[in-house]
Amino acid sequence: MPDATFTCPDLTTFCRLDELGLEVVGQRLDSDRAVLACRVVAPDQWCRRCGCQGSARDTVTRELAHEPLGWRPTTLAVTVRRYRCSGCGHVWRQDTSNAAEPRAKLSRRGLRWALEAIVVGHLTVARVAEGLGVSWNTANDAVLAEGKRMLIDDPSRFDAVTAIGVDEHVVRHEALLFRMEVRDLHRLAVVAAG
Repeated sequence: MPDATFTCPDLTTFCRLDELGLEVVGQRLDSDRAVLACRVVAPDQWCRRCGCQGSARDTVTRELAHEPLGWRPTTLAVTVRRYRCSGCGHVWRQDTSNAAEPRAKLSRRGLRWALEAIVVGHLTVARVAEGLGVSWNTANDAVLAEGKRMLIDDPSRFDAVTAIGVDEHVVRHEALLFRMEVRDLHRLAVVAAG
């Protein structure tokens, strides 16, 4: 490419955290994981109850498992400000719903990676949990909930399907597990799995 244009290195863009409303402010590489210190970009200093401006009270750290970078589990240590309303005294935290669901342990990008790894890459839940650096139950619960929301609860998932193929195969690990997939043969996409 004769006219290649480069910009300054930006870890926020490289890790796709700008899509989640986060900005990287630091990093730590351990032997078993990468930890990215992040902050929420959007200010959130207006009270949700009365509309008065709040003042920063303190901060809390929310840890989220993120998509692995180079197959190294990546954890986001998100610093979240807490505010106190000057009018009614209500206390709230910065909105992190772009980064993850409330009380979730996986970022939205981490959840997307896990779902794609299982459905498209045919990885096991154990391998996905290892890649994210979370427990098997955490990965399984998150993937099942997201898969149900995206695949099963979507009434339009069969709209463009003209031919369906059903495939059942045995996954041999510690036990004999059977997996059945319903695929759209024209788009080569899984429309249901069980």
